[in-house]
Amino acid sequence: MKKIITLVVALGALIALAFYALQLFENKGKSDTELIEFAIEDTDAVDRIIISDAFGRTFEILKGDQGIWSDKDGGCITQESVGFILESFRNIEFKGYLPDGSHAKYTKLMSTQHTKVEIYQNGSWVKTWYIGPSSQDHYGQIMLLDDAKYGKSTTPVMMKLKGLNGIIEPRFFADPRKWMCTNIFSIPTSELSKVDVKFNEEKERSFTITKNGSDMKVYQQGRLLSGVDTAMMFRYLNNYEKIHFEKPNYELNNTQIDSIKASTPFCVLTVNETSGKSTRLRCFRIKEKTVTQNGIVEYANNNHDRFWCQLPNGELVKCQYFVFNPLLLGHIYFPMDISMLETADGIPD
Repeated sequence: MKKIITLVVALGALIALAFYALQLFENKGKSDTELIEFAIEDTDAVDRIIISDAFGRTFEILKGDQGIWSDKDGGCITQESVGFILESFRNIEFKGYLPDGSHAKYTKLMSTQHTKVEIYQNGSWVKTWYIGPSSQDHYGQIMLLDDAKYGKSTTPVMMKLKGLNGIIEPRFFADPRKWMCTNIFSIPTSELSKVDVKFNEEKERSFTITKNGSDMKVYQQGRLLSGVDTAMMFRYLNNYEKIHFEKPNYELNNTQIDSIKASTPFCVLTVNETSGKSTRLRCFRIKEKTVTQNGIVEYANNNHDRFWCQLPNGELVKCQYFVFNPLLLGHIYFPMDISMLETADGIPD
């Protein structure tokens, strides 16, 4: 009888051990395979990405019908940045496990400091990356995975990009300024109907061009300018096919922005298109701080390379004179001599 009891106990222990071993194997399999499968093989099916950072900012991008990505409101974003993200989805790979003693440290760290990347394919959520600090050698990133099929990992791992010795996190940002399209004008000459350049400090430099088909006229101070070479007018208007600002505002706080907008712009540029669209830019000098010989701090309009520009949406961006001078310096294309002004009617609306 004792032998039977002993056999039953041993058999029960063996079954329990086998079950425990099976559980360990299944958990190990999930940890070692499924929950390190960060990669997205079919990036063409990715149509929505939501990025949230440690500063509480969230930025969502969507793929349009023509394969062009935009923000959630349909606004223009830099396609190159999306390309880097999709490349990361394809090329991410496992780098290694963290030492057992560091799991608690990095789990706690990532609970408060991480970049969250939610990935959707064909309208459905498939994975979420939690991007933590860089690995100690700075050749990889400590990350966690949440998978629609296998669930969320509880153990951070080190990941890297194929062929890249570096960190992954800089490719993922929720700051909307970094997503802004720098393009301001990309208007073919055929789609321009009127350009008005108004200088508030030097009114004699103001001019207007009207275009109706091949019929173009230049006005200065509301009066028609005669004897202007038509080829030079076309050359001037061609400049509107590619105009970009240099970078968004990373320098000014809200009070400074409001102060600039409340001041008088040195130039107001208004462009009308044949479609009826109108774009108005307000340009402001950049006042830089200087210290005189007697120690007095002064602010002067001494930045001759860049200026602030208020876009139609109210954003303040930094522009280069080098880029905008072909639009602002009308006298280069058509000499503005008072003696050449005709006594004609004012500028057409």
